[in-house]
Amino acid sequence: MSEAVSNTLLDGTRGPARTLTDRVYRRLRDDIIHGRLEPGSKLRIEPLRQQYEVGATPLREALSRLTSEGFVSSEGQRGFRVSEVSTEDLMDITNMRITLEGMALAQSIIKGDDTWESNVVAAFHRLTKVEMAAEPDLIDWEARNAEFHLALISACTSSWLRRFYDVLYDQHKRYRNMARVARDARRDIHGEHTAIKDAALKRDAKAALAANELHIRRTAEVCTPALAEIMAKRANA
Repeated sequence: MSEAVSNTLLDGTRGPARTLTDRVYRRLRDDIIHGRLEPGSKLRIEPLRQQYEVGATPLREALSRLTSEGFVSSEGQRGFRVSEVSTEDLMDITNMRITLEGMALAQSIIKGDDTWESNVVAAFHRLTKVEMAAEPDLIDWEARNAEFHLALISACTSSWLRRFYDVLYDQHKRYRNMARVARDARRDIHGEHTAIKDAALKRDAKAALAANELHIRRTAEVCTPALAEIMAKRANA
């Protein structure tokens, strides 16, 4: 199994946490992505130190790492805040994800071998089981969805491309979680996934990239009005 797939945990995070900084980084990142730490909220060291049961040094290191990934903003001497959200930021993330994921997917289609094909088929099968369930579990769906998209690009040999992909995927996921649109009645998400998978396995890069772009843009289209409503409520609060 490829490294990109085998290092995906059930919660969608990548690889084992090796240090205390890694562990608090993972927890903070997950809390931001899932909205438990709200956009714009102040990240004060002492309350966070008690909440996450960690020292100030690894906490600051984790916050600095999250700042470099765009999940946290630094205010100089005033500390840290959870990065704000906006429709403009969502579209920027969407466009960048389409570009970088498309590059990784195209490379995987060219370089992918039988093992890559098997990983894609297996990941799609696991995702299908969740999507076809009478009452799909959202957490399980998120994990299987991440696994499927990672399997598609797992033959990409650029570690930098995969690293940037990870950040953009989770930035996009943050907006999706805010809008609660992982499964939306107006979309055939399973059909979108099927189109990507079929084109990739046929080694039709043009069709695969087009299907993947449509899939990502549809997510942004559904998120946009929900995000605007959330931002309006915050402004009036």
